[in-house]
Amino acid sequence: MALGGGHGLAATLKALRRVTDQITAIVGVADDGGSSGRLRAEFGGLPPGDLRMALAALCGDDTWGRTWRQVIQHRFGGDGDLAGHSLGNLLITALWEETHDAVIGLDWVAALLEAHGRVLPCSTTPVQIVADVHGDAARPDGISQVLGQVAVATTAGDVLSMRLEPASPVACADALTAIGAADVIVLGPGSWFTSVMPHLLIPDQYQAILGSSALKVVVLNLDPDRDDETSGASLDEHLEFMHRLAPELRVDVVLADPQMIDDEAALLERCGALGARLERANVSFAGSDRPGEHDPDRLAVAFGSVLGRWQDEPLWR
Repeated sequence: MALGGGHGLAATLKALRRVTDQITAIVGVADDGGSSGRLRAEFGGLPPGDLRMALAALCGDDTWGRTWRQVIQHRFGGDGDLAGHSLGNLLITALWEETHDAVIGLDWVAALLEAHGRVLPCSTTPVQIVADVHGDAARPDGISQVLGQVAVATTAGDVLSMRLEPASPVACADALTAIGAADVIVLGPGSWFTSVMPHLLIPDQYQAILGSSALKVVVLNLDPDRDDETSGASLDEHLEFMHRLAPELRVDVVLADPQMIDDEAALLERCGALGARLERANVSFAGSDRPGEHDPDRLAVAFGSVLGRWQDEPLWR
């Protein structure tokens, strides 16, 4: 099982497809920009974009899978009403209207694509991210509230804390069931504040994760400086923020690319506070043509190594 959103979750799913045929993706529903934001505003439903990307990542490598992956990712050009919309977003929205059920609609799309896994929303209602950000020169304390995923992702200030509106969104029942049945839960990589951390802010989902006996793996980002919302933050600071946001959460494995570790002692200390073992693995693309992106093949090898060791030596944790 993998939780996240956007390109980070897609990389995880592509990697997990190479390791197992039992995959469930739980996807964030806070997106308020681009095609997803427009459809969310017009129809009042969930933003489909990250859900579409997860479905595309689970498409097979045969002709059918490659074809449909390209089709649902197609984005309309021009300057008309369809400009900027992706075909997959429209398809998902149409099936939500047909079925009147977010989960059933996604299952229909997955069946059409012959997806190698299931994609579920973390909540059945859209949410808004609210962040307290330091860096507002107009305020005496320098702290202001920033509303919405796009605004939080592009803020020039430092995010101190965050929450969701509504504060207790309704968790997806199927997602809670999947968490309870999972052998492994993978969190990250991805935009830390807007794709990864919101999963820990849905009370029922957070409690399900805490109560799960699954192996819990956190995959850290590559080159955090390339991520505007966490620019300048080290990997250990990413974990420190997660620990402040979800102090009860205990993790088994933190997976990091050794080339991205600036201060190993600080990272090890932060892993220890989470109860986690630090696993180092080269998971970036060879060369420099795709900086900041996880290589699904290398990430699959890292997952295989971690899962194999856990199955063979359960006490290594």
